[in-house]
Amino acid sequence: MTMKFYEYLKNNLCSLTEEWYNGLDKNKSGVYSSDNSSEVETLKDLNYQFHEIFIEIFNDEKEFGEDSFHKWIEEVTSDQGHLETPLPEIIDEFLRNQQIYLDRVKSFFAIYGADHTFEDYGISIDRITETFRQIVVQFSLKKQIKSKQIIHAQSELITELSSPIIHLNDQISLLPLVGEIDTHRAKVIFTNTINFCAEQRVHCLLLDLSGVPIIDTQVANQLFQLINGLKLVGTQTSLSGVRPEIAQTSIQLGIDFKGYKVYSSIAQALANLDFTTIEIG
Repeated sequence: MTMKFYEYLKNNLCSLTEEWYNGLDKNKSGVYSSDNSSEVETLKDLNYQFHEIFIEIFNDEKEFGEDSFHKWIEEVTSDQGHLETPLPEIIDEFLRNQQIYLDRVKSFFAIYGADHTFEDYGISIDRITETFRQIVVQFSLKKQIKSKQIIHAQSELITELSSPIIHLNDQISLLPLVGEIDTHRAKVIFTNTINFCAEQRVHCLLLDLSGVPIIDTQVANQLFQLINGLKLVGTQTSLSGVRPEIAQTSIQLGIDFKGYKVYSSIAQALANLDFTTIEIG
């Protein structure tokens, strides 16, 4: 039965995509709501590719190639439109496609039922539902991985952008830190600042903490390691905006502010620092 059903599906391949798209709820979000002709064509093409691969589960003359589905899933989960579409809505469209195949089984048996048994009908239904189940699970896992990768990349970018080093003049650079600093962000700041100051030959760096609400012991330790690391690349560091709670945390760590130039604000630092006479060490 499966080979005859395979030929039946193959002869009606184009209609599978058209039936799916014509029944699509255009009020859905993400890729399904687009009325851009190019995006619609891409959406239809991906759906057509899906059907080309899926109907092969009924081709008993060759082994079904799961790699084809893996490649298709990789392509779809890399598509920006699908990345911006909620997973429940995508799964709903998988289920609509599954229903199209279940309806095709009914149509096929309405025409050729006399030549096949009820067992043939059950085998076809089971093959469709089980394959869709596997595809939905694989797709969901892959989309989750892609989403995590994007979130991680965005988080890294935000962390870098939230720690900009600003050249004030040929001798002075400013690193204004804003917001909460966790251990990960502290490590990124440490690495990026050391590299930047070494590459740009920054002589003096003003590290402003006035926008940091609180710093725990691990982060405070990391920041003072940064100051010591900057000494090694020839950059002298001064501090501004050190809040009482940050000073208290530093004291608890046993960090001595002696030897550091500390100012209440950036304005006070710029008014008092004479970078032409400061020596490192």
